[in-house]
Amino acid sequence: MSIQLKCLSHTPLRGLNDPGADVVAEVDAILAQSRAEVEAFDPELIVVFAPDHYNGLFYDLMPPFVIATAAESVADYQTLPGPLSIPKDIAMAMTRFILDSDIDIALSHRLQVDHGCTQTLEELTGSLTRYPVIPIIINSVAPPFGPYRRVRKLGEAVGRFLATLNKRVLILGTGGLSHEPPVPLLAEAPEDIANFLIAGRNPTPEARAARQARTIAAGQIFGTPACPLTPLSAEWDLAFIDLLVQGRLPEIDQFDIETISKTAGRSTHEVRTWVAAFSALAATGSYTARQDYYRPINEWIAGYGVVSAEHI
Repeated sequence: MSIQLKCLSHTPLRGLNDPGADVVAEVDAILAQSRAEVEAFDPELIVVFAPDHYNGLFYDLMPPFVIATAAESVADYQTLPGPLSIPKDIAMAMTRFILDSDIDIALSHRLQVDHGCTQTLEELTGSLTRYPVIPIIINSVAPPFGPYRRVRKLGEAVGRFLATLNKRVLILGTGGLSHEPPVPLLAEAPEDIANFLIAGRNPTPEARAARQARTIAAGQIFGTPACPLTPLSAEWDLAFIDLLVQGRLPEIDQFDIETISKTAGRSTHEVRTWVAAFSALAATGSYTARQDYYRPINEWIAGYGVVSAEHI
């Protein structure tokens, strides 16, 4: 068994509303380094914990956790179209193992995934199909949310399963860190927006383009007095990264959902994918971790970070 981990922020605004060239070059460099490390490791399996942004999952049925035996990219925000290469037998065995571990997880045999899953796969592998991959979607933008301890227990169950495979496995967590893009809340939404949040699958190209335009417009003013959205919090981000690097995972059980939303932004809960990823790694034994990169980037509406770890 050999297990490595990478947790990365993602942003739909990369390439659409970029910061200065020097910052873009920094991110390009760290992503190139990360991709080279993945290629050197040559994983036999990737498990990616990812959020969804009302592209595959809606309030007509919003499960906390979903594992897929087949999935296709919706190709939003310039991401690649097409299916993921999912080993169905392993995904089914993992599902049974998680359920046997007293963790309720939904199962999809035809899941749609968005940039929250695919952008990081593209950046680290250059493709959606280069390596076998099992996506596990964790609800991170559609309240109400379960407590963080449940996410940690999910990750632990996945890690215990991976320890039985005797494979080179790369665990990915994608999302966060602090950020609050213009994602509507169901409780406050007018009827047309509420209908979208409840059952908005397969929007027209025009509707998808309008949604993208709203996000770009928010990025153009984010962090200024003209923007009502919660600003980035480097202090929160760095404290969270430090907790993971030091292996203080039990402290995550005390995370308060409303406090995080108010301090770092409502979509900061995408760090639930990082929690699951590190918990999976920790369940296989001791690990070493490092912070590879961090910068708050208003243009991307993201505290942008990259963290790596590996099983000792």
